[in-house]
Amino acid sequence: MKPCTILLIEDDPRAAGFVCQALARDGHKVTVAADGHTGMLQAGGQNWDLLIVDRMLPRIDGVSLVRSLRSARHQTPALFLTALDGIDDRITGLRAGGDDYLVKPFAIDELRARVQALVRRCAPAVKNKVLAVEDLMLDRMAGRVTRAGKTLALKPREYQLLEFLMLHAGWPVTRTMLLEKVWNIHFDPGTTLIESHVSRLRGKIDEGFERKLLHTLRGVGYRLGPDDA
Repeated sequence: MKPCTILLIEDDPRAAGFVCQALARDGHKVTVAADGHTGMLQAGGQNWDLLIVDRMLPRIDGVSLVRSLRSARHQTPALFLTALDGIDDRITGLRAGGDDYLVKPFAIDELRARVQALVRRCAPAVKNKVLAVEDLMLDRMAGRVTRAGKTLALKPREYQLLEFLMLHAGWPVTRTMLLEKVWNIHFDPGTTLIESHVSRLRGKIDEGFERKLLHTLRGVGYRLGPDDA
């Protein structure tokens, strides 16, 4: 994926430096705005691939900033970074027009994964009718999944799970991301919901094939792709 232009609206210099350094590893170009008013002007005056917005900002808070941009029909995807971790806080951010929500402190790999997911989801390539990872194919028009030409029978949720993993193939996908994007659950239900579905999906796409594609990343989540990627 090509490097992206990202506007980071964050008033904490240390936090901003941390995020910039992390995203630079993936080749992204990050511009920092240190308050909500400046961020609003920069967000509305230039085309960006992604906005990363702290909620607690001087002059204009992050939620008001994103809500104003959406009212003005700016559709750039926005990721909230915040120390506010309540369910109501998440809902407020999402209803204001945020596309994702990451609570501080966060793992660097989760930040990178969520940025990748947002940018990939909004990119034209996501509209591809057929997704492919090695010999695993997902035909989005026909709703058909095959591996090495063999049709795989997936249940609806397994299909949605696989589609999301294939859209982000080669990148770590966290358990939280799957709960939010596949199940639309914005809290941890404290069950093995994810693990059981991943286990069944792995059995269907990898069983009987020498080259395994669905991998567990201990402490992070999952990744779809060859094991040498």
